[in-house]
Amino acid sequence: MLSLIYSILLFLTGTIAGFVGSMTGLGGAVVVTPVLSILFGVPLEYAAGASLVSTIATSSGAATAYIKDRLTNVRIGMSLEIATTLGAIIGAFSAAFIYSHNYAYLLFILFGVVILISACIMLKHRQNKRSNKTDWSSKFFQLKGRYYDKASKKEISYSGIRWWFGELVMLLAGTISGLLGVGSGVLKVIGMDSGMHLPIKVSTATSDFMIGVTAVTGSAIYWALGYIQPLLVAPILLGVLVGAKYGSKTMEKTYSYKIKMLFIMILSIVAIEMILRGFGLL
Repeated sequence: MLSLIYSILLFLTGTIAGFVGSMTGLGGAVVVTPVLSILFGVPLEYAAGASLVSTIATSSGAATAYIKDRLTNVRIGMSLEIATTLGAIIGAFSAAFIYSHNYAYLLFILFGVVILISACIMLKHRQNKRSNKTDWSSKFFQLKGRYYDKASKKEISYSGIRWWFGELVMLLAGTISGLLGVGSGVLKVIGMDSGMHLPIKVSTATSDFMIGVTAVTGSAIYWALGYIQPLLVAPILLGVLVGAKYGSKTMEKTYSYKIKMLFIMILSIVAIEMILRGFGLL
């Protein structure tokens, strides 16, 4: 009976994670990691492993719908994915050393501070206004596109900038994902929105497309290290697929500034939770 209730709670956790993850581009890990480690008492390395798998499910559930509606910029996503995948490999191979020497708390504090600062920067520019200014990378990498916004009912055209900055952020995002299992979408959306000046919906959809590839790389290494438990992951995986389906539909019909405010709110919660955990208060 207890195992059934436990499985149902894990399924509900996955459903919430999938919905929130697909709405914001953060992936399911932003919910799964803290819930498993804090509420269920799962060791961090196993929570991180389950979170990486849930991120793959979030990407699978949301990416198809976003690509169909042209919200995902596949060209930009693929060009940035190289750095993210490299970072995920570095982070995942470093995880065993970090956890065995109890250095994870330093990473949580540092990561929390960086995310909190990023949330403040995004809040300052919450209206998502973009200039028409371009640079050499805009033309060379063709960082442009257009999509139909179902909320405002109009065609949106855009052109990104600073591809090189996006690559640096993606390398960091992949490394953090591999180390902590918190989902590289946190930094990916920030990098594309604030750094490359892509619309928040494009940043979110492209992040959902990219996080699956990054998580696959990290998950393979976590599996080899024995950090992924099938009985723990299975109910979460099913819940994430359900939540991601409805999350992607909701995002497309929501105004961009509301998505950005939701992203900033969740970002702040994640940052505070990471800092508190780093100091051993959670």
